[in-house]
Amino acid sequence: MIELFVSSLITFFVVIDPPGCAPIYAGLTTGASDVQRRTMAIRAVGIATAILLVFALFGQALLKALGISLDSFRIAGGIMLFLIALEMVFEKRTQRREDRAQKIIETPEVEDVSTFPMAMPMIAGPGSIASVMLLMSQVGDWAARGVVLGALATILLMTLLALLAAGPIMRLLGARIEAVITRLLGVLLAALAAQFVIDGLRASFL
Repeated sequence: MIELFVSSLITFFVVIDPPGCAPIYAGLTTGASDVQRRTMAIRAVGIATAILLVFALFGQALLKALGISLDSFRIAGGIMLFLIALEMVFEKRTQRREDRAQKIIETPEVEDVSTFPMAMPMIAGPGSIASVMLLMSQVGDWAARGVVLGALATILLMTLLALLAAGPIMRLLGARIEAVITRLLGVLLAALAAQFVIDGLRASFL
């Protein structure tokens, strides 16, 4: 059981990548208050947890019934992430916030990124969905499945802590450095999105 827990823990850590999610989240929530960032972080991890649990318990049957492959998730998720990355690089998000400045004063709402792209596909993405489905299919009894789910819960908790710490760290860097980092992260996110699409296309046609 210990070996199963460790192997599952390592697998989920690699595919979910809590340290990698944190700076991207900080870039996507530029301009949000501490309370809004906290709320979106908790909501993102909560939604991702629900999604991964559904696929862990019913994923194979659901995808088979709908005729959807994990490669389709990779391609669609990559395209959507690429659009977000373009906005980060060219500061279209900043321009939109300035255009909505008066509305934000009247109704202080910041664009909610908890569901997309953080919960899915960043946390509960094709890699983590495929991993949880594969690991659950490899174990037979519910005790072993509980170990796999325990490893998943541990990584999701680490992800939540990483997201909660991302805002204060980025704020300490200052506005100019944060803007540079946000653009850099946009480029990295674009590369990640392109890799999602490439992996999906390669698996589909090769």
